Amino acid sequence: ASMTVREVLYMYSVVRQAYERLVSVCGSPEQAQNVVALLVWLDQGTISAIHHVPAMAPDAVDVVAEEANTVFKCLRHQLPVLPPIPLISALCMQGGVRIEPAFFAIHQDLVVHGVAHFLDGAGKFVFDDRLHVLLRNSETGLVGNPPELMAPYTSQLVAVPEDCRSMFITFSKGMPPHREEIFEYFREKWGDCVVRVLMEKTKGRHMPMYGRIIFKTEAIVKLVLNGERLVKISIGHHQIWLRKYVPRPRNHL
Repeated sequence: ASMTVREVLYMYSVVRQAYERLVSVCGSPEQAQNVVALLVWLDQGTISAIHHVPAMAPDAVDVVAEEANTVFKCLRHQLPVLPPIPLISALCMQGGVRIEPAFFAIHQDLVVHGVAHFLDGAGKFVFDDRLHVLLRNSETGLVGNPPELMAPYTSQLVAVPEDCRSMFITFSKGMPPHREEIFEYFREKWGDCVVRVLMEKTKGRHMPMYGRIIFKTEAIVKLVLNGERLVKISIGHHQIWLRKYVPRPRNHL
């Protein structure tokens, strides 16, 4: 028999506690979700590192978050960079898993795929505040068994509209990279994660000033931004700025 949403929430109860602890200390739900997804993926079934987070002192929680954020920043670097992660490494070692910083530089595609898989899958339930309110209410007897909690859990990706998994990109004046360079940048570093790259249509010798990247899943957008409104990456000698794509109202097109 398939698991229900309620059973999945119970299974990931420690993960939810770690998420709430990170949000209370660090303040950014977006970054907290990425940190938790990274720790869950690193644990690979032993769930050792993340068990420590709910009871950690605020200073230690800050360090874990900062180390994880450094990992995500390094994933955006043009050249491989070794993230300093002494506390995360120590927590993983307690579970018998040795994590070398070089792993994050050499296997960026595996890291992105693993973290995105959780964000797009179980994470959508673990980080859903409304579901947890329903769960608490049903445990206290205030309500019966809500159908949302009794629904069968599916790990299959839910189709998300292109707008929700797109990023708006802008370039330095006269310095746009080619469409293929943007596509290859992400493909080489993060694997098969881009659907297509669109560039501003221009006339004559005018260079495009903006474009749009459509990713395969919404999680990739979350990993690129990691809670920031705007991020900058370098592709060759070109600099591009990325932010979440917000579609214009139809009547403004």
